[in-house]
Amino acid sequence: MTSQNEFRAAAMRALEKAVTWREDGPKLPAIPTATAQELRALFDIGLPDDGRDGVEVIEDLAAAAERGLVNNTHANFYAWVQGSSHPVGVAADYLTSAWGQNAGIYQTAPAAAIAEEIAAKWLLELLHLPETSSVAFATGATMASFICLSAARSEVLKRAGYDLEEDGLIGAPQIHLFLGEEAHATIHADLRYLGFGRKNLIRVRCDEEGRMIASDLAEKMALHAGPKIVVVQAGHINSGAFDPFTEIMPVARHHGAWVHVDGAFGLWARTVPQLAHYGAGLEEADSWTVDGHKWLQVPYDSGFAIIKNEEAHLRAMGISASYIAGRPEDGRHPSYYVPELSRRARGFAVWAVLQTLGRKGVEEMIARHCHCARHLEARLKDVPGIRILNEVALNQLAIAFGQDEPLETRDAMTKKVIEKIREENLNFVLGANWRGQEILRISIISRQTDTRDIDSLADSILAAWKAVEAEGPV
Repeated sequence: MTSQNEFRAAAMRALEKAVTWREDGPKLPAIPTATAQELRALFDIGLPDDGRDGVEVIEDLAAAAERGLVNNTHANFYAWVQGSSHPVGVAADYLTSAWGQNAGIYQTAPAAAIAEEIAAKWLLELLHLPETSSVAFATGATMASFICLSAARSEVLKRAGYDLEEDGLIGAPQIHLFLGEEAHATIHADLRYLGFGRKNLIRVRCDEEGRMIASDLAEKMALHAGPKIVVVQAGHINSGAFDPFTEIMPVARHHGAWVHVDGAFGLWARTVPQLAHYGAGLEEADSWTVDGHKWLQVPYDSGFAIIKNEEAHLRAMGISASYIAGRPEDGRHPSYYVPELSRRARGFAVWAVLQTLGRKGVEEMIARHCHCARHLEARLKDVPGIRILNEVALNQLAIAFGQDEPLETRDAMTKKVIEKIREENLNFVLGANWRGQEILRISIISRQTDTRDIDSLADSILAAWKAVEAEGPV
């Protein structure tokens, strides 16, 4: 049995390792240097018959993991929209683990329940969403959208006179689902989890930025009667673009549709006055998804499902049993809002990060990252052979290389540029395929990143492109 002294020793050693990792981060390789085979050898040391000393175990864990860790808690990470885990949020996460609270219901963790309640209020204030909305603290945007779309499914069927919770999906009226051709993969996954196959989806055309075309939505909605759900986007994964909500919402309302906003990172733009116009009109939607572990920098896992109609939310998600029944004097029951009964107390870290950053801190960080994106665009846009494919609105850039060569050659050159940047191992970047061509996709979202980091990234991109250009067509 582990004594309190053993806990102190193991915890302090873990803390030392964590602090060293953060302090050494800028000097460490951006990309892991260990192969899968090497990592297996480091971790697969055999299951011991007898327990081991905790400090030794922490030492071995750190030694096994460190060469296989992505340097995504530092300023030079641009491959995906992943926040860098705010240090105070990480510290709050240590406490969360030490407290060991099951945040399922109020009685199992009153402090966790109230922390969520208050953090939810602050989130709605920051995002300028209806203050009476209900908020679920989920693992991330994927599960948050699942929660929102579950409520949408229940509510549109209820409006059609069908009780989903009583009668189930078999025999239910057909729900027509409308989403942009470039909706995020997680939305497709969530709809599959909810019983909607690919043939059930009505895809709406998008423009060159990946924005839904409202006139095409109107035409397609007019062809279908019955329950309807529309999924729109605040922050396209490659371009950062927002769907035209002021055009979409009247169409959706005319058809009595539930509108869900996938705003995993883009919804945070509403905290910055100069950027708020991108999301104009989205407050009229019925539900919204946003990640905490992206732009808010909360440690994993953290996502928020925000639903205007709390009754629909609770109807879709509520868990009931006599032994977990609430009392009138209780506070919030977190499990009523998510498909989990036993879970981590996610609200503590969110509360701590919001307190540490404050309104102005959140606004400054997001505005800085968007300025960094425009700065990178300015460094690259006039260089022959480098093409910025998107209107740089938020923190995303889609970059391709080559000019007049055939598409196959240009794609090969883009891949080669990415490969050379990765060989340098100063910046973590990756590619993607967007609208039929290969791109270098840059996401600027690490808490620390400023224009000095962007200049370093720009230098690496320019050097890589110069080398590829000198080598000639691939």
